[in-house]
Amino acid sequence: MKPTRTASRLALAALLLPLAAASACSSEKATSAKAAPTPPAAQAAKTSPAAPGSTAMVAISQPATATAPASTTTVSVAKPAAPPVAPAPGAPATPPTPAAPTTPPAPPTLAAPAAAVANPAPAQETTMPAPAAAPASFYAFKTTTLEGQPADLSQYKGKVLLVVNVASQCGLTPQYTALEALHEELSPKGFSVLGFPSNDFGGQEPGTPQEIRTFCDTNYHVTFPMFSKLQTKAGDGQSPMYAWLNEKTGSLPRWNFGKYLIGKDGKVIAFFDSKVTPDDPALRAAIDKALSS
Repeated sequence: MKPTRTASRLALAALLLPLAAASACSSEKATSAKAAPTPPAAQAAKTSPAAPGSTAMVAISQPATATAPASTTTVSVAKPAAPPVAPAPGAPATPPTPAAPTTPPAPPTLAAPAAAVANPAPAQETTMPAPAAAPASFYAFKTTTLEGQPADLSQYKGKVLLVVNVASQCGLTPQYTALEALHEELSPKGFSVLGFPSNDFGGQEPGTPQEIRTFCDTNYHVTFPMFSKLQTKAGDGQSPMYAWLNEKTGSLPRWNFGKYLIGKDGKVIAFFDSKVTPDDPALRAAIDKALSS
């Protein structure tokens, strides 16, 4: 019996010995597990504050393990922009300021076109006003001398007159010689030639009063009265005196050196065309008749 018990104890010890070793191993693993901290999946991220709508840098640390050393990973994270602030209830929305209108560039300045060169207008007698009432005679008119002095034609009352529209650059200008001779011959008998320069025909009297006077004195030694330049033609600017002469005779000069014969009473006796020279027999006969009446 004794050997059997011993054998049984040995068999039991052989059976328990592996179990004891396994239990010890399990206890050791449990102890190791408690001693080593469980590695977290990720440490808390270290971030820096960032403005809305910007990108933040996030650092993630990994602790060391039995198989890997400790490390740090940096990750860029975009931070969403802050939503727009809604206006306070009841506050009117501010309309956007309209853009200032663009001022269009100024148009280029165009040079003024050159004025057309026109023929100079004939000088007009502006100092001979029309009589307030219809003139009864030639002596009712007033004018100015060639030098611009006032001249009342009533000073020639009782004389026989030959009224002539003269010009310095006309083919008929040499009539000045015969006119001056007639004046010198008959002036002692109450006769006078009256010269009225006019630029109406061909622009042949363009000069100034001084130029006209110098021309007449130098070339023809004119001594009969000369008056201011005037317009003989009908229309705007016509001399009232020539309008009256036309009314009385139905004739106006058709060229330079037309002639009106005026009697002692200031009435018009006759009109003689430019081609009738001062020494023409018909004209001389009419003058003599007027002087003798």
